[in-house]
Amino acid sequence: MNFCSRAVAARLLIATGIAGIFCEFGSVQEARAAGPQTLAPRFEVDPLWPKPLPNHWILGHAVGVAIDAQDHIWIVHRPGSLEKMESYAETNPPSADCCIAAPPVLEFDQQGNLINHWGGPGPGYDWPISMHGIAIDPDGNVWIGGNGRGDAPANTAAGDANSTASGALGPYHDCMILKFTPQGKFLMQIGKAGQSKGSNDVANLRGPAKIWFDAPTKEMYVADGYGNRRVIVFDYQTGKYKRHWGAYGKKPDDVDPGPYVAGSKNEPQFRTPVHCAIVSKDRLVYVCDRVNDRLQIFKPDGTFISEHYYYTNTLGDGSVWDLAFSKDPEQRFLYMVDGANEKIRILDRKSMEILTNFGDGGRQPGEFYAVHSIDVDSKGNIFTTETYGGRRVQKFVYKGLAPVTTKDEGILWPKTAKSPLEK
Repeated sequence: MNFCSRAVAARLLIATGIAGIFCEFGSVQEARAAGPQTLAPRFEVDPLWPKPLPNHWILGHAVGVAIDAQDHIWIVHRPGSLEKMESYAETNPPSADCCIAAPPVLEFDQQGNLINHWGGPGPGYDWPISMHGIAIDPDGNVWIGGNGRGDAPANTAAGDANSTASGALGPYHDCMILKFTPQGKFLMQIGKAGQSKGSNDVANLRGPAKIWFDAPTKEMYVADGYGNRRVIVFDYQTGKYKRHWGAYGKKPDDVDPGPYVAGSKNEPQFRTPVHCAIVSKDRLVYVCDRVNDRLQIFKPDGTFISEHYYYTNTLGDGSVWDLAFSKDPEQRFLYMVDGANEKIRILDRKSMEILTNFGDGGRQPGEFYAVHSIDVDSKGNIFTTETYGGRRVQKFVYKGLAPVTTKDEGILWPKTAKSPLEK
């Protein structure tokens, strides 16, 4: 047992109860100095959530999740991303009974029942080519964005690759965000399709990734995102522009920095996609600079505070995809989505250190294939969506705080029922 005898280690563990920390540090002196064991939220996957969809409906790339005031779970997906053999029922005449793409916007109750659905092109607004992100504002209205390009098939994976706005897929079509009632009635559009003039255009967006609301100020933070390299803020009731900023709080520009090099730091601009921007109760703005493998923290006015790097050898899609806060009053923990390494990472928000991780690659419950988005309900349960071939939403049930005994918890399968042979 490293430098310690088993007898000494056993006495230490009995006396202090810090087995996990002892094993990590590897010596009696370091274990004693470590103090009480660290606690972190614990979860288990609910393999039966949600319930099956009706009408032979199936999901495409699931690219957004949001929880409303009733603890209903909203997701958005890309109906056009289904493979040919997944949508035989949509051909004319139908080639088989199964299957049909579900409507793009779906609402579930806590039991996993589908209770509402809508979405698609309509009069008065520009529907996205490639859906991306869903959010519920403090008034209960539903916002969606998109990251599709002008010549991409409707609601495919357009924009998901790490590339610039003028790449092979052509200029961005999805330069807007849309506001609807919970029943799907159109209310407002900010930006116009195909009209972006770049990262300092305050009238249009370009591939917005995620929307977050700050109720006290009536402000809306948009991670904008796939074509632009900025956070931009609007009034969510009027749509009025407020401010925007790039990495380190500086003015953004659209110069292509070239491919990310493993281990790189101090990149002066966000690298597309800027994938999330969320605001804590203590007035900090956390921004996912996904492909730069970093998270930057700002004041609400865009003043830069700090940055933190995670798994900087992650190439391609990057390691910092999305963020959510724990539901305790202090928001002690930050949940970070890593859709390349297929993990949910639990961070201590004060130190910004990773306490533990869960998940692994795969398609079974508790595993991930391109885990993309995250949100947390009032009970502390986590909901995630998966894009690319994942195409699903999962629920992870909050089980309270528990000692951290490993840096990687693996697959959080539910604990088995007690054996009938046990007394």
